[in-house]
Amino acid sequence: FAVKPTSSIARPQATVDLQQHTDTTIVVTGRHDPCIVPRAVVVLESVTAMALADLGLRGGFLP
Repeated sequence: FAVKPTSSIARPQATVDLQQHTDTTIVVTGRHDPCIVPRAVVVLESVTAMALADLGLRGGFLP
């Protein structure tokens, strides 16, 4: 599965300046969200729910 990288990675990231309506880059110093485990749990739960719903639809168990 894929999880979006933490937003405070220490390398330049492409972003958009919403006030100027231009593409720009941002460099974050420091670590502001070092633990992504809680996010990974939500991603796994969501992927599992989608897989079960897909199986239910394909198997005719869900309308």
